Amino acid sequence: MAKTIVSFGVIGCGLMGKEFASAAARWCHLTGVDFEPRIVAVCDANPAATQWFEENVPSVERAYTDYKELLADPAVEAIYCAVPHNLHERIYIDIIQAGKHLLGEKPFGIDLEANEAIMAAIRENPQVVVRSSSEFPFFPGAQQIVQWVNEGKFGRIIEVEAGFWHSSDLDPTKPINWKRRIATNGEYGCMGDLGLHVLHLPLRFGWKPASVRALLSKIVEERPDGKGGMAPCETWDNAILACDVKTAGQQFPMVLSTKRIAPGHANTWFIRIQGTEMSAEFTTKNPKQVASLPYTPGGQQAWHVVDAPYKSAYGTITGGIFEFGFSDSILQMWAAFCDEIVHGKDGMQQSFTCALPEEAADSHRLFTAALESDKTGGTAVVDWGNGA
Repeated sequence: MAKTIVSFGVIGCGLMGKEFASAAARWCHLTGVDFEPRIVAVCDANPAATQWFEENVPSVERAYTDYKELLADPAVEAIYCAVPHNLHERIYIDIIQAGKHLLGEKPFGIDLEANEAIMAAIRENPQVVVRSSSEFPFFPGAQQIVQWVNEGKFGRIIEVEAGFWHSSDLDPTKPINWKRRIATNGEYGCMGDLGLHVLHLPLRFGWKPASVRALLSKIVEERPDGKGGMAPCETWDNAILACDVKTAGQQFPMVLSTKRIAPGHANTWFIRIQGTEMSAEFTTKNPKQVASLPYTPGGQQAWHVVDAPYKSAYGTITGGIFEFGFSDSILQMWAAFCDEIVHGKDGMQQSFTCALPEEAADSHRLFTAALESDKTGGTAVVDWGNGA
């Protein structure tokens, strides 16, 4: 099958940039796709960071330390950008105005004002495909829940819980990094860095909170600064958001949590939905399993737990009996992004897109209200503007 090659540049050559390179290298894992990414240029302010790509990615032809030089490279059609939040506004806008397609890391701006500037650039350049990184909804169990929601299986929603939990910050000797500083991460703290992962599916389902009561926690107050001293941790470690969701047909509570300190949870993403006709849950803690409780009036209330087959949005060479993992979800996310670049949203092989910039913008509105709730100690109304 002839494939359309999408030539990529990577800005920010850290962990997730390497994951993209690995996904591109194993593109043969996918079946029936007529598109393929090829990383041809990389950029990082630290030349040592680009060295890994030059040594391990044969398609890389050029390495830059100035991202504007990469954007001027006519061979680059699309960009993956993973930089600290304070750099999102300037770099994302420059990428979009250069006419390059963008898959960027969340939260698309350090705060609401920065996000609004990015969104304005997106509206001014409708020919550019802009999406946010969010891979967990591509796990087979999550895709099953997406299908059930789209089919209306749950009946009236009783309540929803979704979260993304880490645990490495439980170690007080872990050195400080940019995510613990307001100047580089933003006041949202863990919400800005982890929150769109949690909100991707609820927002995709149309479940926008009308109000929020936030419980924000700073647990580790200082960390080693790498110079023999200690530095203050300025950002929130954990966040619990109790939300009131109102849709055209119903109202229900939704509890969202982003935690950097959740003992025993190295990287746990989950969603639980309770409804009058079905309840279901999926967590990456048990990535092979999806649980459901179908219910008819007068019938038994029994949970069914089954192994989800290896089946995501795009076909693969892997048999259905095998296990799906994090790197597989990354591959699926990149397939969705490249599919949309090549075929357009309406021409994609399947309908589940990467996280939309509008969904990232919605997360900013919720997190801004959450900060207000924490300051006042009360419930804050979420200002959805004209998008409510």
